[in-house]
Amino acid sequence: MRRTPLLALPLAGLLLAACTAESATPKAAAPTGGAPGSASPSAAPGVDYAKWSAGKSSPVADTLYPAKGNAQLDVLHYALDLAWAPETKTFTGKATLRIRPVADAAEIKLDFAAYTVDEVAVDGKVSAGTVAQEKLVVPSGVKKDQPVTLTVKYHGTPKTVPMPSKRGDAEGLGLTVTDDSELWTMQEPYGAFTWYPANDFPSDKALYDISVTAPAGWAGIASGTPAGQSGDTYKYTTTDPVASYLTTLVVGKYTKVTDTGPHGIPLTYWYRAGKNDEVLPWLKKSPKQLEWLEARFGPYPFPSGGVVIVPSESGMETQQMITLGDHLEIPADKREAAFDGNLLHEYGHHWFGNSVTTSTWTDLWLNEGWTMYVQYLYQNERDKVTPEQFEQWLRQRDAKLRAEVGPPGKPVAGRFAESNVYTCPAGMLLKIHQKLGDDRFFKLARDWVQTQKNTGQDRASFIAFVNKHTGEDFTALINAWLDSPTTP
Repeated sequence: MRRTPLLALPLAGLLLAACTAESATPKAAAPTGGAPGSASPSAAPGVDYAKWSAGKSSPVADTLYPAKGNAQLDVLHYALDLAWAPETKTFTGKATLRIRPVADAAEIKLDFAAYTVDEVAVDGKVSAGTVAQEKLVVPSGVKKDQPVTLTVKYHGTPKTVPMPSKRGDAEGLGLTVTDDSELWTMQEPYGAFTWYPANDFPSDKALYDISVTAPAGWAGIASGTPAGQSGDTYKYTTTDPVASYLTTLVVGKYTKVTDTGPHGIPLTYWYRAGKNDEVLPWLKKSPKQLEWLEARFGPYPFPSGGVVIVPSESGMETQQMITLGDHLEIPADKREAAFDGNLLHEYGHHWFGNSVTTSTWTDLWLNEGWTMYVQYLYQNERDKVTPEQFEQWLRQRDAKLRAEVGPPGKPVAGRFAESNVYTCPAGMLLKIHQKLGDDRFFKLARDWVQTQKNTGQDRASFIAFVNKHTGEDFTALINAWLDSPTTP
């Protein structure tokens, strides 16, 4: 996902896409009821955890936002049963987590907002549990590599948390209640915890099954592959692991349109009829955009795709269901081109960021630099920008960003996902592209995303891959573009 800070390139009408940000304000919730050790139907012992083995991760503590995530736990699977009652603004959830402890621990600790917790159970037995300081703490000891099932039932009114950024499109992170009582969310680097208990950092990717019960006449939309509808309940599932920031949830009065992408990929577009009708023909460019991306980076990495339009100024590459704002603050005559570039950006993230994900937020450039460069290539081709024009503009923009925000490889926690982590590493990729030529560069890019599918990566692994793949040493070039206070 990323959120999209829009930045016009005078020569080409280029628009800069970007990510969401972090949250802050801690809140407390009441302890759960129930006597520890009593029986509960919430979860059953004797579970075969092998079925969720694709959700196994190697969690890495995040140094940029160390308060989020728990590197001692690896969530294999989330089963989320969610419901929204707009008349009372009550969000109700039952979250069942299959967890592989990475180390022995005296408690289970996850990120979670201050909902009223109605029940907590571990392996089918009711347990105590408290929510405070944006953490759910369950005093149940766990052993390394001995999986457990945690079930949490909760309800309340969603609240967003602040985004730690100076971006012009900064909004509250997490589950947002609109003026007409609809729901939507974007949550990078975190904020998934505002609607379900989560190990809310990028290195713990998991499988998901999401069930959303919407009011009659409304739709419940989530990330993943559509898995059917029963009455007012909509279901979604994943077979590829998902980082928590790449999940999405939207509940509102939406119209559904289905489409087909390259080699039969099912696509779904959701928009609010009468409010953002103009975007529908733009959304229908999706198959052509996916064809363009596949020609350069190999097969689309997931079994389905789609876009849901929300009342936001930003956009996010939420996995298999892009969350894209309709409030792009740009002139009407440039709006279609802007939407086109941003949609391509978010689809591009399905290769660079979703399938291959950064392990920590320090290396956000790895997601955004690649996808921004992909967007630039697309828009330069579309707008007939010459290589000379593009490089001149890019170097000028790079110099300005390094002076204002700093180098992309040394991000500041309070300036998350600002334009330096987009444009500056795109300049690095331009230099690699120039040195390798088209054939070798696109083979490098294809092999990077296809051979590292569903993994977390970082600077060291990227450098090692580039050097091995090319037979040349790009270490100094990559580090210079990531760390230099001025344009290399």
